[in-house]
Amino acid sequence: MPHVVTLNNVDHQDLTVAVAHGAAHGDAVNQVLLFPNEFEAAQRDYPILFRHDDRGGFYAVALLGLDRDDNLFLTPDGHWQASYVPAVRQRGPFGPTADGQGVQLDLDDPRVGTGGEPLYLPHGGTAPYLTHIEAVLSVIREGQAINAPLFAAWEAAQLLRPTTIEIDLGDGQTCTIEGIFVIAEDRLDALDADALASLHRSCALRAAFMALASLDNMPRLIERRRQRHGG
Repeated sequence: MPHVVTLNNVDHQDLTVAVAHGAAHGDAVNQVLLFPNEFEAAQRDYPILFRHDDRGGFYAVALLGLDRDDNLFLTPDGHWQASYVPAVRQRGPFGPTADGQGVQLDLDDPRVGTGGEPLYLPHGGTAPYLTHIEAVLSVIREGQAINAPLFAAWEAAQLLRPTTIEIDLGDGQTCTIEGIFVIAEDRLDALDADALASLHRSCALRAAFMALASLDNMPRLIERRRQRHGG
């Protein structure tokens, strides 16, 4: 059972948390949840795809690899080789309190108390790493709030197209990614002035262009796999 506590600068003055990534920390995945307010940063590194959730709504994922449980950005020594790490992986063993005003930490996580970054300054102030975590949790909170409205705007404009991506990995190997949606470039180009204005006001237009541009990362992802696994 996790041992979750709400952080404060009295009881947890001396706590440190190592900044590390790896399979032991849940990072060995080939897709990771992404929020719309991350698209601009994420599109520099990852293809952004869309899926249905269990209730029929949509969510975005950053594609990290082409094989099951294979994160091509993860190194054996615990680093994530990209200019941006998705917020749900940046947060590590931290989470928000129920009211969203504080930060919780799982004391049983192996990254806690193993050397690494302090959470509080010697005289009680918040250390830079905990300030960063607070910002990451804010990104998640804001992303959760804007997710449904953004996808509703895209659906109204018929911008989401179901597709299957088939990739030739070389040496007779193929990869098929099914059950996904992408931004329909032809529909985006054909939007009339009223639709463009409406999407622009809600920031959904910029997000659509970012998601579309992210697909240019697919060849680079294939090359990462070739370098790591051959083919």
